[in-house]
Amino acid sequence: MRVLLSRRAIKNLKKVPREIQESLAFWIAQVEFEGMINVRKVSGYHDEPLKGARKGERSIRLNRAYRAIYIQSKDGNSFLITVIEVNKHEY
Repeated sequence: MRVLLSRRAIKNLKKVPREIQESLAFWIAQVEFEGMINVRKVSGYHDEPLKGARKGERSIRLNRAYRAIYIQSKDGNSFLITVIEVNKHEY
């Protein structure tokens, strides 16, 4: 499984605290090593499908304030995860 960052996500990451960057890097490493199905079972990420205008996208929590939004697609015989945005979640 491959994980890519969109241009927007790369731009977002330049503005977030270092621990958020490290949390996302750790999540990416886990997904690439263990696969998305196993990582979705980790309750700390609160992996969830989004609704409304963001239907088809999913999000994970990097900490209480920040989340990463991603989409999963099929690239030939393998799956591709594209992180499209890292932002401060509004509660």
